[in-house]
Amino acid sequence: MRIANQVSATQSAVAALRAELHAKADCQKLGLTQESFAVILCEIGEKYLPASANETEARAFFLTLRLEELALARACAAGHEFAWELFLTRYREKLYQSALRIAREDSAARELADTLYADLYGTTSRDGKRLCKLASYTGRGSLEGWLRTVLAQEYVNRYRRQKRLVSLDEENEDGVQFQAPDPEPVAAPHSHLESVTDEALAALASEDRLVLAAYFLDGRTLADIARMLGVHESTISRKLDKLAKSLRKQILAGLTRRGLSRRQAEEALDVDVRDLRLDIRRRLAQESPDRAFSEKTVEVKTVEARARPGPGIGSNS
Repeated sequence: MRIANQVSATQSAVAALRAELHAKADCQKLGLTQESFAVILCEIGEKYLPASANETEARAFFLTLRLEELALARACAAGHEFAWELFLTRYREKLYQSALRIAREDSAARELADTLYADLYGTTSRDGKRLCKLASYTGRGSLEGWLRTVLAQEYVNRYRRQKRLVSLDEENEDGVQFQAPDPEPVAAPHSHLESVTDEALAALASEDRLVLAAYFLDGRTLADIARMLGVHESTISRKLDKLAKSLRKQILAGLTRRGLSRRQAEEALDVDVRDLRLDIRRRLAQESPDRAFSEKTVEVKTVEARARPGPGIGSNS
């Protein structure tokens, strides 16, 4: 929950810039009023601005948003037909080309793109409310890049749904032996470590969550991920290394904010990862967890084991 002065800084900045931002985003032709756009901006600011941000910093944040693209996406989510027609004019062909690059076959690419169009348009509803993926776009990056990420995530979701989990009976038939739990008592992880790690993962951008989940949890190669996002393999390698270092830094900072010394925070990260269980799949999911990921809780060990060649979250390098 935001503290009072943070909400005030966000709301004050939006109130001061409301007319300017509404005009810059060309909201009027898209059917968004100043009031409705201000609500959207406040939600984004309260979610992403740090708790210590003042009004000046809040204003700077709002001026960095991709306002026209944000307004277009949210107008589509609100059901404005003109906005949807404009969206299709700008992005239909780009989305198909991205889908073709991912699926590598025309019919599969069109099916992938069509599925995304349905989700973007909001053909499903919950409790009488239309559900539209575009309502989650925040304008912090380009809409085209966000769409590529969502498209790639849908492809990954299909890959996961198609995988067949081997049952315990099948594993027994194959001669798989299950190791008995270690009877030795082990030190419990620090009480704050799981919550701080969860917060750090929650703050990740959608593309960063996709990259981490695809690489560390799904076992996709750098080349696979690069192809899905339309970038060079080396870009994904650098991103993974940067994310690992950034996550470790954020976790350490979160622990110190909770009263630990730097040394104590470092020691907390040295815990045996087998004793630290987090629902990483749920946190890194782009969609609702029951749709995008299995219910199995994944240990941090999975991430540590695949962190190559750069350092993992708990590395001291």
